[in-house]
Amino acid sequence: MKEKHGYFIEDLEVGMTAVFAKTVSEADITMFAGISGDTNPVHLDQSFAEKTMFAGRIAHGMLSASFISTVFGTRLPGPGCIYLRQDLRFKAPVKVGDTVEARVTVKEIQAEKKRVVFDTVCCVGDTVVLEGEATLMVHRRRDVLGEPEAPGNDVAAPVQAAE
Repeated sequence: MKEKHGYFIEDLEVGMTAVFAKTVSEADITMFAGISGDTNPVHLDQSFAEKTMFAGRIAHGMLSASFISTVFGTRLPGPGCIYLRQDLRFKAPVKVGDTVEARVTVKEIQAEKKRVVFDTVCCVGDTVVLEGEATLMVHRRRDVLGEPEAPGNDVAAPVQAAE
């Protein structure tokens, strides 16, 4: 169990950051439409999308938002965390070929409640495409492993450093 688990709440500090980046492909948009059922033509039909304010097709906003979930589930806090809440504000479109960088930063730790609040942001280059705040449940070491709260040899691998 401990080799699969990410950070425990005792391992986290305000300011810790992790990122995930992905270049959005045509296939990503098509598959996301199929999985989600969101077949809005602004995502799938170039001639329709050309007549919109975006002047062409855009990726689903929730596709970019899903990259935040990737960071949480795989990097910080990592495996074992539970997503409780996410506030999102969509700021700019993402198009095929754009590389989206999702970044999460520990904002507040509520150890007694096993809750951690994160600032969340996705960017394409210097452009913020979405921003928000998330709350996750992060387990205590003793609740999962039955071990003391002091970090030991089971601490997760270091988080990718922020730039």
